[in-house]
Amino acid sequence: MSSTIKSDLLFVLAALLAAISWMFSREAVLAMPPLLFLSLRFLLAGGVLGVVGYKHFQGLTGQQLRRAFKVGLVFGAGMSCWVTGLHLTSHIGEGAFIISLNVVFVPVIARLVFAESQPATTWFALPVAMAGLALLSLDDGFDPEAGQFFFLLAALVLAFYFTLNSRAANANPAGRQSHRAAVPVYPLTTLALLTVGLVTLVLSFSLEPWEPTFSDFGSNLVLWIVLSAIVGTAARFFVQTWAQSLSAHSHGVVILSMEPIWVALFAAGWFGETMVLQQFAGCAIIFTALLINRWQTVRSLLSSTLQR
Repeated sequence: MSSTIKSDLLFVLAALLAAISWMFSREAVLAMPPLLFLSLRFLLAGGVLGVVGYKHFQGLTGQQLRRAFKVGLVFGAGMSCWVTGLHLTSHIGEGAFIISLNVVFVPVIARLVFAESQPATTWFALPVAMAGLALLSLDDGFDPEAGQFFFLLAALVLAFYFTLNSRAANANPAGRQSHRAAVPVYPLTTLALLTVGLVTLVLSFSLEPWEPTFSDFGSNLVLWIVLSAIVGTAARFFVQTWAQSLSAHSHGVVILSMEPIWVALFAAGWFGETMVLQQFAGCAIIFTALLINRWQTVRSLLSSTLQR
């Protein structure tokens, strides 16, 4: 199996794991402070990976450790925004489509921060994405929910994380040779997760009350935390980082863009969520922007499918 095909399959698996993780996380934040939940989730996930694969950390240089730590700091900021949005939102399916805008923002960040050349479709996709976001916010006038704002902020920060993670995991980012050694997948994932856990732990300690949660820490809450940590965090981000290490470009972000569709389907079955026509139209326009943004890859896929 070629590295490209293996990478694509791993991205599909990562998208499914990410989508089901939304359900576990939503259940948890309904019963406990969101930042505290995120901290426990990521510390547990990072701890499990660290114990299981401690041999992978041998031989890491100080530069590699610093790169992994920087990735984790940006990741922690993005996930803090995400879990706050999840706590405040009234519709997680809609929120998943807003988060998916990070697919559109990834090439923009790569261009502005790292001077990577981008196709014209990137700039066509941006106004389309903003139009879809506007439809989600225009409810009897411009009245966006607080959750929508945090989801949008998370999309921006997570786009930066995706770019940093790809560059840290790959010695040949965007097809250009790097003078810095790539960080191996396992320690990069583990250290980034642990950094997120520590960042959110500090934020939670400063901003949230802990006593109500620990005085009534039921078995159901433990279940959601463990499932979120193992399935939605350790497994998902290890698979995603592994996939990124097999691809010199950010093609996999197209496959990850299917995540909000899975989230909407899972949310409909799990929480009974539905969308009104305006919400559905906004989500459809955002998904169209994702396809425009990666049109060259989509066109190649359609061409190869039709030729079979």
